[in-house]
Amino acid sequence: MPLDLIQTELGNDRSELTERVEALNARFRHHSAHDVMHGAIEEIDELALVSSFGAESVVLLHMMAVVDKMTPVLFIDTQMLFTETLEYQHEVSERLGLQNVRIIRADDEDLQREDPYGALRLNDMDACCNLRKTFPLQMALSGYCGWITGRKRFQAGTRAALDFFEVEDGTGRIKVNPLAHWAPEDVRAYMDENNLPRHPLVAKGYPSIGCAPCTSPVKEGEDPRAGRWRDQNKEECGIHFVDGKMVRVGEKQ
Repeated sequence: MPLDLIQTELGNDRSELTERVEALNARFRHHSAHDVMHGAIEEIDELALVSSFGAESVVLLHMMAVVDKMTPVLFIDTQMLFTETLEYQHEVSERLGLQNVRIIRADDEDLQREDPYGALRLNDMDACCNLRKTFPLQMALSGYCGWITGRKRFQAGTRAALDFFEVEDGTGRIKVNPLAHWAPEDVRAYMDENNLPRHPLVAKGYPSIGCAPCTSPVKEGEDPRAGRWRDQNKEECGIHFVDGKMVRVGEKQ
């Protein structure tokens, strides 16, 4: 069912969608990530996978390639990514045989109006993320009923209670998190067992990779996401906003 019809039917009452999500979580509670992925494709019409092609992205992309190579994969090119990320995106897409990768970018007119010199991040990181990531993704997802993410509980305090399926506030979409319960060793084991290519920056000290200007290497003993927006009160890029508001440390998502 198209997203606009879902929103019309539900209106301000999310009970029907919430019940559906609760039923999916109960059904897949003890299932594998692969089962969750397969179930999501079967149960949710107009579904897309959103991928950063970052340090751990290849795991979810490989699972998708095994289940259905034609499922849309949305890749947000902020035009501030590392060259290594852009090259990795091409390499992984070809190697896995992904047939429907869609490159998402901010509108040129919006960039010229809001950030003509590429310096918005220096004054307002949240506004930069919103311009280059959040808004373009919201536009790209407008025709979908659900989307698959690579989020995991261990990545941040805001994700500690993450379920396989969740209702996205304010949109009527379902977010699917097949790797929600995975630990770092699960990710490494899957990559090893399936001989998957690593992002080249991981070996250079980047366990979590975003835009080049806002990502720094992580020292031994630091949290893996310490290099993202270092020394800033910021833990999410904005893609997972709740009601249009930034989810920060200590807040519930």
